Amino acid sequence: MVSSQALKSMDSNLQRPATGGKMKYFTLLFLVTLSLSADVTQGMRVSSSGPQTLRLAQGEKATVDCIYTPDPEDVGDLDIEWSLVSPDTTKKDQLIISYSGGRKYIHVTPAGGVDFSASDPSQGDASLSIGSVQAAHSGTYQCKVKKSPGVDMHKVSLVVMERPSVPRCWVDGDEDVGQPVSLRCESDQGSGPLQYQWRRESGGQIPPSVLQSPVSGELLISNHSVELAGVYSCEVTNAVGKERCRLNLQAIKPPNRAGVITGTVCGCLLLIIILVLVIWLLVFKWERRRYEKELSNDIREDSPAPESRPASRGSGLHSRAAYSQMSHAHKDLQSTPSSTIYTAPTYNNTYGYIV
Repeated sequence: MVSSQALKSMDSNLQRPATGGKMKYFTLLFLVTLSLSADVTQGMRVSSSGPQTLRLAQGEKATVDCIYTPDPEDVGDLDIEWSLVSPDTTKKDQLIISYSGGRKYIHVTPAGGVDFSASDPSQGDASLSIGSVQAAHSGTYQCKVKKSPGVDMHKVSLVVMERPSVPRCWVDGDEDVGQPVSLRCESDQGSGPLQYQWRRESGGQIPPSVLQSPVSGELLISNHSVELAGVYSCEVTNAVGKERCRLNLQAIKPPNRAGVITGTVCGCLLLIIILVLVIWLLVFKWERRRYEKELSNDIREDSPAPESRPASRGSGLHSRAAYSQMSHAHKDLQSTPSSTIYTAPTYNNTYGYIV
């Protein structure tokens, strides 16, 4: 080790005028620099092969790296400390686990369990292991390694996120050709930011005219066509996971308007004809009933009124005798040819006389 008096002497020699030229000056400067660098030690060094910010999904196993390299002059006892840094600078950090005097000490037992990754952390690996990370594990972790006279530390941020849930896909609007239609995709759960991406599984790529939003999960088709029909899938992602859903987009052709108009007109005409026939049948039936009723009344008026009392027995016999004579006379008339045919009177049993 170079003493302070030697350094002062070298410094005074450098400040004197050079008698041997520039070569002697640079030689002395090189020797001083080499002597000073030989006395400087690097000490304890802590490093990490992982990122400064570690993002994990809930339930996963976490390993927070802490690799240290002691200096040969670090001959003191080895002390390792893992602590959760408090976001409030006025509060103390929370000591989680430590290693001192060849023994391991767990100071807190959070959900999921913590431990050193290596079975013997004194061999240069003081990484922290968390069996199943939860939201409470999010924070900044500090690894401090001390071996007198060397000491160093390293910090890593742990962010525990929730995987996105399986999204829900649906069609917003009619699937008619020529009309605007939009495909929707939404995941109810998951730590943000969530990113949505629509893909077409059949029929080629999605054309540039179709707009989609990676934030809202909407795929907007301003003018639907048969070429755009097919199976679509939506994938939602965040830093720790991804999920997807699928739907089948149809293309419904509009009906022929001329045919619809013709069918409507024919249907209306047929309905009118049916109504006219029904009305005509009702009127005809009503008129027929009315005619039959009037005819029945006329027949009753023309019929002779019956006698108030039946005829006597004698008159009945007389009538029968007269009827017998008229019958013989009728036979004689039938036997005699004539241009005029007469009808013989008949006896009415109801009224009791010849009609």
